[in-house]
Amino acid sequence: MTTEERGTRPVEEEVVRDFSATMSYSDYLHLDELLAAQHPVSRPPHHDEMLFIIQHQTTELWLKLVLHELRAAMRHLSADELKLAMKNLARVKHVQRTLIEQWSVLATLTPAEYLEFRGALASSSGFQSQQYRAVEFALGNKNAAMLEVFRHDEARRRELAELLAAPSLYDEFLRHLARRGWPVPRDVLDRDVTKTHVLHEGVVEVFRGVYRDVEEHWEVYEACEDLVDLEDSFQVWRFRHLRTVQRTIGFRRGTGGSSGTGFLARALELTFFPELYAVRTELGD
Repeated sequence: MTTEERGTRPVEEEVVRDFSATMSYSDYLHLDELLAAQHPVSRPPHHDEMLFIIQHQTTELWLKLVLHELRAAMRHLSADELKLAMKNLARVKHVQRTLIEQWSVLATLTPAEYLEFRGALASSSGFQSQQYRAVEFALGNKNAAMLEVFRHDEARRRELAELLAAPSLYDEFLRHLARRGWPVPRDVLDRDVTKTHVLHEGVVEVFRGVYRDVEEHWEVYEACEDLVDLEDSFQVWRFRHLRTVQRTIGFRRGTGGSSGTGFLARALELTFFPELYAVRTELGD
């Protein structure tokens, strides 16, 4: 065996080489389309715009998976399949970790580099991410005013309207608890699901019962903590977004017309599962 041969790994004879009549890896993943979907708009194309595009495209792909899993989790909860729903949420939490870490890649974009192509973005902005709004709606942060942002795209607007009118993940969880015999207040179960759920003392009382006897109610307790994990990761993602924007453009207005970091900071005040945090204050009293 020559020195050159020792430095290579022979291709096994059984490895498929002819894809004229069978599906290849590229065919399955539609890589020709996927890898041709990055179109810098700066002229001449600025080197760092490719990072900006890929960062946001990969985020949208991960959000698509998050929505896929959240919808499945809601279906499982409505069928009282709590363990299956929590399996979906476990996957969502892993995706969230990836999304959080992605900000460190975009943070390598310096203010000077971003300004080279920022003007070419016109009014496009992450604020207009329909999938991000869909995730917020699925988790319970409902805002009918957001539908107006998508009136130019009827299919996306319709999808968002359907999620607005449907019970959120938290609604389905509380309904599941009610069917298991937990005293979830009737006005919570019958509430207008197009509105954001707000803190209800009756729901705090339900969770007080869960947390006061963890061993007795372990399955429900574990599900509650999974929801807290989900919200906590979502807030960390929001915070990393805020900090990345702040280090890149400071306190300038966003390309979509928002106030920029001020608008992002206000999102940190929002909560999906308020009673799961409120009950912590009362434990031990």
